[in-house]
Amino acid sequence: MKLVKKTAEYAIFERNDKRYAIRAAGRKWINGEEKVAILQKEGLLKKPEPKPEPEPEAAAEEEVAAEAEASEGDAE
Repeated sequence: MKLVKKTAEYAIFERNDKRYAIRAAGRKWINGEEKVAILQKEGLLKKPEPKPEPEPEAAAEEEVAAEAEASEGDAE
């Protein structure tokens, strides 16, 4: 592992698989939400952008098509 940044509270390492590991000053590894918050604060991790919601028109067209197929099956 390669040391990326060291502060008084923690040390950030880059692992061989290009992910990050954070070790606290007390030699304990930091994981989870706290790790994500530190990486975002240091600019090493970007927040994912929310996915755009699908257009309501496209969903409505799919429902109409499904209803039409169902009614055709009943007519036979």
